[in-house]
Amino acid sequence: MLLILCVDLDDDLGRKTGLQTPVIGRDEVERSAVALATVDPEDSDVNVLFQGVHLYDELVHREEQEVEVAAVTGVEGKDVAANRAVGREVDRVLAELETGEEVHAIVITDGAQDESVLPVIRSRMPIDGVRRVVVRQAQDLESMYYTIKQVLADPETRGTVLVPLGILLLIYPFVVIAGQFDVGGAVVLGLISALLGLYSLFRGLGLETTIDAVAERVRSGLYAGRVTLITYVVALALLVVAGVQGYETVGNVSTAIEDTPLAVAFAAFVHGAILWVAAAGLTSSLGQITDEYLSGRFRWRYLNAPFYVIAIAMVVYALSGFFLPDAPGVTTVTLSELAIALTAGTLLGVLSTLTFAVAESRTPSTAEPA
Repeated sequence: MLLILCVDLDDDLGRKTGLQTPVIGRDEVERSAVALATVDPEDSDVNVLFQGVHLYDELVHREEQEVEVAAVTGVEGKDVAANRAVGREVDRVLAELETGEEVHAIVITDGAQDESVLPVIRSRMPIDGVRRVVVRQAQDLESMYYTIKQVLADPETRGTVLVPLGILLLIYPFVVIAGQFDVGGAVVLGLISALLGLYSLFRGLGLETTIDAVAERVRSGLYAGRVTLITYVVALALLVVAGVQGYETVGNVSTAIEDTPLAVAFAAFVHGAILWVAAAGLTSSLGQITDEYLSGRFRWRYLNAPFYVIAIAMVVYALSGFFLPDAPGVTTVTLSELAIALTAGTLLGVLSTLTFAVAESRTPSTAEPA
């Protein structure tokens, strides 16, 4: 049997006419279409019902198998509930059809939204075809509306599309406001272009995931009382000071040497900044060690980190000072002093590694980290 199934997902037929659904049979479907057209001539589901009657009249004499037409409805406003309601009415239609043949369906809808119920119908019977009925003057209008509605309902797509669009639409009012304060329009356009560029990079590189992860770690650190949250802030401040100190050292060296080579300027920046960088490394490593101890995951080898920082800072400080002239803020290093610094840094790293390895091997291990 071939079943022509007219789908009204939002139940315009039942709500507007008061008719009971499902509606089965050509004459019943035609009367339902007339009733709906009388109540609301602009309803697109009127076209669906008349198309079902028309297709029935076309196929009933041409098909070798039995043909029937029926109309099923869902509920208003809820896609999942509407799909389930359509599924229940399809089951009632199949139960009322007196046939021993396998039932195949041709589904008639008025747009892409109603076609979301196709998987529900397909789970109950094979679908031979789908007919979408729209008014010729408004072809694809409902499909476009439904597509836009779905796009705007998706939070990720909404943020990707609407945020840049909103920034672009703000260009004109920003330029007008800037003109009131004697600010050049080029400045406003430059700022908006920078915002769009940063947003594009942010979305393109997927940094929102990283930002969310960092925010979650900071929040958990606040509630868990992690020392690293404080030491990382202090370390960041020390790194800022390191950059300023390095810049000042470059200026001092440039005063002592005209046309300072790039390599010498780089060595001056490193020489001025390395002690502050080492202080930042010591601060952060001590905070991490403290947290590991408080959480019961402490290992003796973790104590290597501060000594490694000191050893590396010693070597880099001496090496950069070896290439610099005598200038304010610069400690010049001779070749013999450089050799001593390299040897001391190497010995400090090796001895700390061996010492804490032996200490860990002779100390009963605590609970393994989770």
